[in-house]
Order: sequence, then C-alpha cells, then structure tokens
Amino acid sequence: MKNAILGLRTVTYKVSDMAAANEWFSKAFSTAPYFNEPFYIGYNIGGYELGLQPEEDPLSIKGNNSITYWGVEDIESAYAGFISLGATEHEAPQNVGGDIMVASVYDLWGNIIGLIYNPHFKLP
Repeated sequence: MKNAILGLRTVTYKVSDMAAANEWFSKAFSTAPYFNEPFYIGYNIGGYELGLQPEEDPLSIKGNNSITYWGVEDIESAYAGFISLGATEHEAPQNVGGDIMVASVYDLWGNIIGLIYNPHFKLP
C-alpha cells in the first residue's frame, strides 16, 4: 500500500479582521491572494497554501504546541521584514544545527509564523 500522506498542502491562520489581515499578509509574504472571499482568503506561497479564516471565537487560545515554518533564503532579513510590519518576536533567529536557522513571530492576531533557512531540504 502506498503512503496516503502526500505532504503539507495548507496552513490556515484565524484572524479577527479579514480585510486588515489580507493587507498585512499580502505585504508580509509579498503576494496577493488568488482567492478572496469573506469566509476564506487563500495565497499561493511557493506552491503551498496559506489560508486566512475569520476567527469565530475571539477567546480561542493560540498556542506554541505546533509551529509551521515557511522556507526563506535569508532568515535575518525575513525576520526583520515581519517585525517591520508590526509582528512581534516569538523566537529570534537561532542556529539549530549545521547551517539550519529558525525564527518565529506573532502576527497581529496572535498566530505564530515560523521561518526556516534549511539549505539541505529539497522538494521531491
């Protein structure tokens, strides 16, 4: 039996203001959404889906138990770019072994956005 798991496809973030989030994420990821409706905004980020959904329960707890890392070529400049747009530090850029660097920020809605520089990772 072939492995039914095909790999990551979509990451979604819950936001309280879809219009403001659309503007912020478009700047932060340097791309416009390909799908933009009140119930979902979708971006193609290097062949992967980044989705925004309205936060129905503003008291929902967003935690550190799972972080999705978006690949970058330059961790320091990518991290600084997010901070310049109003994101706040979750974890400053750090080496996690060899040439691999990670960092993460909180977006304006409290979601954690991870960044990773990993020159060893290659898509199949």
